[in-house]
Amino acid sequence: MEKPTVSILIPTLNASSVLGNCLESIKKQNYPAEKIEIIVADGGSSDGTVEIAKKYGAVVVENKLKTGEAGKAAALRAAGGEFAALIDSDNILPDGSWLEQMIEPLLEHEEAVGSEPWQYVWRKEDGFIDRYCSLIGMNDPFVMFLGNYDRVNILTGKWTEVKHDEKDFGDYLLVGLDKRGVPTIGANGTVFRSGFLKNRVRGDYLFDIDILAKEIKEKGFVKFIKVKNGIIHNFCGRDAGKFARKQRRRVKDYLFHLNKKGGREFGWGEMDLGGQRPWGMMKFVLYTLLVVPVVGQAILGFLKKADFAWFFHPVACWITLWEYGWGRVGGYFKTAELSREGWGQ
Repeated sequence: MEKPTVSILIPTLNASSVLGNCLESIKKQNYPAEKIEIIVADGGSSDGTVEIAKKYGAVVVENKLKTGEAGKAAALRAAGGEFAALIDSDNILPDGSWLEQMIEPLLEHEEAVGSEPWQYVWRKEDGFIDRYCSLIGMNDPFVMFLGNYDRVNILTGKWTEVKHDEKDFGDYLLVGLDKRGVPTIGANGTVFRSGFLKNRVRGDYLFDIDILAKEIKEKGFVKFIKVKNGIIHNFCGRDAGKFARKQRRRVKDYLFHLNKKGGREFGWGEMDLGGQRPWGMMKFVLYTLLVVPVVGQAILGFLKKADFAWFFHPVACWITLWEYGWGRVGGYFKTAELSREGWGQ
């Protein structure tokens, strides 16, 4: 069977420190090179990012709004592939068969709108924050308390706690999601059918985790593939300051678009699409303030997989509580996305 065409969509802003590794891993795919187009949507980089992109044969488009979500939308508008893969500049595809593994189940199951790796790859050589994120299966510990994460969590042994249907096909799961809940599916290696994605993205922003939430709200259900492979995410390395800045960006941007733009579908305080789940928030706040419970989670995680990166967990929770708390308070008085002035990976 002839391979379908795939557009790789990569938003960038001063990403020269990570983009080369990302593009190199794409070039090493066993997938036919002529079937892959790489589209980099750049927000005005001044560090050589554009030159690196062009070196690897990427098409570079302008992202005047600078944010990652705006960059994904700009790249999607230029995409001509049958499938669109949302790859961030700090992602690395772990092996040469990755893209093929993501596409093949979608050819078998036409009812599925997309596919996503079910875990982050843990690597001993990575910084302790990146190892921590791969161990808990997310970049935001708050999501662990809500249970709507979308990658394998060593603590729970699950890829999500959202109620759903699934059928195991060995190398992947065919998942049925409905109004019982929606995980944070959408970023870091998620592949969508291009037609499906373009029909659901309007305006200047592509909010990846909103795509399935919107589909479920409109149609009541959606079929999706969780592939039993992983993706490498160089999120923050060893830089706790960068971790705090990214949490600040997350909450400020979310509240801006939620409160002023009316353009968000995904509810961070919801376990299901029909109602709030305040006890998840309350548990996060209580555990973090008491310290002992999150230290206990770190110890339990260490016993499951010995890595001292687990002990960043209490710090990550405290940083997140601080940034989200002040971000929410500030969101009522100052409505703006976090400035990308001086932003860099």
